[in-house]
Amino acid sequence: MPQLLAMLFDVDGTLADTEKAHLEAFNRAFAGAGLDWHWSVPLYQDLLAVTGGKERIHHYIDSYHPEFTLPENRDGFIARLHAEKTRLYVDALDRGALPLRPGVARLLREAREAGIRLAIATTTTPANVTALLHNTLGEEALDWFEVVGAGDVVPRKKPAPDIYDYVLRNMALAPEQCVALEDSQGGLQAARAAGLTTIVAVNAFTRDQDFGQAALVVDQLGEPDRPFTVIQGDVGDKSYVDVGLVRSVHARSL
Repeated sequence: MPQLLAMLFDVDGTLADTEKAHLEAFNRAFAGAGLDWHWSVPLYQDLLAVTGGKERIHHYIDSYHPEFTLPENRDGFIARLHAEKTRLYVDALDRGALPLRPGVARLLREAREAGIRLAIATTTTPANVTALLHNTLGEEALDWFEVVGAGDVVPRKKPAPDIYDYVLRNMALAPEQCVALEDSQGGLQAARAAGLTTIVAVNAFTRDQDFGQAALVVDQLGEPDRPFTVIQGDVGDKSYVDVGLVRSVHARSL
C-alpha cells in the first residue's frame, strides 16, 4: 500500500478565508477604473464557480454586461484591471488583514515534523500566495513548500486537473502518495480528476456546494480546543485534523 508522502494545499478559502478580501479588492479596482460594477456577496458566490481572477472578469462581462464596450484590447484591459486588484489585495495582506484558518499553521508544522512533503496547488496569482504566507507564517514559510503551483503556469485552471498534474510531475510523485486539501467543489473536482484523495474544509462561500467525491468534509481543520464539525466521512475519535487523521483518511481511500 502506498504511503502518504505529501500534502498538497489549495490557498484561497483553504489556508485562509481570503474570499471577502478578494471581493473587496475587485470592487475597489472597478471603482478606481471608473467602472460602475459592484459585486455583491451572492453574486461573488456565483462567480466563484469560475476559477482565476482574469477568467472571472471575462465571465462577468460576457454574462452580466455583454453590451459593455471595452476601451482597449480586451485581454490587456482585463489583465491591467486584475493586476490592480492583486495590488490592492496584497496591500490588505501586508496590513495584516487575514489570519490563517483554524488548524492550518498547526497542521503544516506537524506535517513538516513528520517528514511529509508540502506543496501548493492553486489558481490564484503567485504574488497572492507569497503575501499570504509571509504575513501569516513568516518570511521563511514559502520555503516550506517544495513546489508552488500557482497562477498561469498551466493552461487550464480548476476544475481541470492541470495544476495538480503540474505539482505531482514536479515532485515526481504519484497521486496515490498524496492527499489534497481543498475548500470548494471546483478544487475537489480538480484534485479528484488528478487521482488525489481529498479532504475538504468548507467555508462560508462554499459550504452548500457538492462534495460527494471527497474522502472527508469538515467545517474547519480545527484545533485541540476548537473541534471541527464533521459534514461527511469517518474521523474515528478525532476532533481536529492532524497528521494521524490525514494518514488514516489516505489509507482508507486506497
